[in-house]
Amino acid sequence: MLNCVDCGSKFAFTAGEQRFYEQKGFQNKPNRCLDCRQARKAQRGTSGGGGGAGMGGGGGAGRQREMFTATCNGCGGVAEVPFNPRGDKPVYCRDCFQSQRSAPSYR
Repeated sequence: MLNCVDCGSKFAFTAGEQRFYEQKGFQNKPNRCLDCRQARKAQRGTSGGGGGAGMGGGGGAGRQREMFTATCNGCGGVAEVPFNPRGDKPVYCRDCFQSQRSAPSYR
């Protein structure tokens, strides 16, 4: 059992977490319980994990990417995209975009 540096409660450092830390090459044990870790991540404005919304990641330190709403050219549904659509190119929702990418190209 470890003690959380924020709230002082005891928390378990499970075998699964220990394997994860070892695989990632982390040298130190966690200092915070799960609740305090999640609160700290939320306070910083990040979701943790690496990558941003499955769109390649990157971005600035904790900044949220501005998203824009458009009508999907594939299904007519709502598409949320990380750019401001100009209207000169088709815009697809996540599902239609994935099906466009996986369809064979006959060019």
